Amino acid sequence: MIRKLVWRARRLLSGTLRKWFNFLPRESRFAVYRNFVDCDPAPDERLVLKIAETQEELEACFTLLHDAYVGSKFMRPDPSGMRVTIYHALPTTTTLCAKYDGEVVGTLSLIRESVLGFPLQRIFDLTALREKKGNIAEVSALAIDRRFRRTGGTILFPLMKFMYEYCTTFFDTRHLVIAVNPGHIEMYESLLFFKRLTQNVVENYDFVNGAPAVGATLDLTTAQEIFRKHYSSKPPKRNLYAFFTEVKLPNIHLPPRRFFTTNDPVLTPELLDYFFNVRTSVFSQLSDRKKCLLHTIYDLPAYRDVLRAISEDTQDDTGRRRHRRFSVRCPARFSIRESDGTENKVDLEVVQLSRYGFQAHALKTVPINVWGEMRIQLGPSEVSRIKVAASRGSETGVYGFRMGEPDLIWRKFVNALYRGSTQADLEDATRFMTDR
Repeated sequence: MIRKLVWRARRLLSGTLRKWFNFLPRESRFAVYRNFVDCDPAPDERLVLKIAETQEELEACFTLLHDAYVGSKFMRPDPSGMRVTIYHALPTTTTLCAKYDGEVVGTLSLIRESVLGFPLQRIFDLTALREKKGNIAEVSALAIDRRFRRTGGTILFPLMKFMYEYCTTFFDTRHLVIAVNPGHIEMYESLLFFKRLTQNVVENYDFVNGAPAVGATLDLTTAQEIFRKHYSSKPPKRNLYAFFTEVKLPNIHLPPRRFFTTNDPVLTPELLDYFFNVRTSVFSQLSDRKKCLLHTIYDLPAYRDVLRAISEDTQDDTGRRRHRRFSVRCPARFSIRESDGTENKVDLEVVQLSRYGFQAHALKTVPINVWGEMRIQLGPSEVSRIKVAASRGSETGVYGFRMGEPDLIWRKFVNALYRGSTQADLEDATRFMTDR
């Protein structure tokens, strides 16, 4: 779709006019690109945007991606007819899809950081970005069905809006990163205000069959104000600010969540086996190190037969944690009784938890090694109250907490997280909590 927008712009600016256009100052060119935005605030009701979760939906996404990448020479044809990578196997990756009349016509994947990192970190340095506060997600695997590439933004912009809403409300993401072909980067810079990670073009990016690539990033905490500045005065079909931040699309089906978790894993052992062993050879081609890492991610008995076996002499426990950690976004309040009888309260957000501790962000200083009561909102109607003490803190306001005896709600919730690896597992395992 990005290629289509570039094609439309170049067609209108062909010949002498195109040469003149290329000599325009950068901001003038970008203003022209923004005039090609076509975001319908009332898309056809036959369009549905959702997380790809079934075998049929995932297979359709991977097939659409394969055909688009082969057509662009970003990969060689695969016997499976699908483009499937190890990053698609991770529970921290979410594949979004656009369906029209029940058929998948658009897809993109959001890759949260894991022990395997990001695809683009092989060629771009993310050190400076990691030093900033907030989680990072790579936007990858974008493809639009050929039939909709010449219909303006019929599929592209609703899919981008879905991505924006999902990242800002569900995926706990601040920084988006992309690696795109140099011929497309100005569209991301002009329309969505991505900023380049480096001015240099990487001439050979092995993840896309050796094609050149440019890396860029978007800070979602500042994006809304930038969109308002550049789009708010434009008519509805050109106003990406209103489209992203104000318009409510009934076409978007956000996943139901009972708890404030931040990932939506869908891959059961059967789906992992089908896509990564049966249809493709992704798992068999992994290095021993990556096989070990995959076992640490899916360390449940149900997954052992699906993952490739590792010989004892290649197993490596380095970096394995004693307790698994789970990403969440739970509001909390820490209360400490002072010596004079007054109560000191600090608002926090729990961002990671395990059986016996958690990490949280705080805007105020939290005293170290002082016990108090923490009230944690695990979900809209699930509250845990536990005795905790901060064991360490950082300059960025991230604190590690150790816990006293966890209450029943915490134990049931965390036990459910440990027993399953998909969002459906968690929902099934916690249905009984309403009977407490």
